[in-house]
Amino acid sequence: MLKIINISEIIVSILLITSILLQNRGAGLSSTFGGDFGGYYSKRGFEKFLVIFSSVLAAIFIILAVINLLISNT
Repeated sequence: MLKIINISEIIVSILLITSILLQNRGAGLSSTFGGDFGGYYSKRGFEKFLVIFSSVLAAIFIILAVINLLISNT
């Protein structure tokens, strides 16, 4: 059981990293030095899907981590 949880946690973490890296908002420190001051805009299409997908993956990762902690302490 612990092995399945560990493998699923690794898969979820790789998917979470990928979905976060696909979101390209801000593009580094350019906004710090006065560039790209555009403000807020609404997310549409694939960008909205990535935000929701990242949130769901983060929640799943936290749940798996807690389950892993509870199982390994017994």
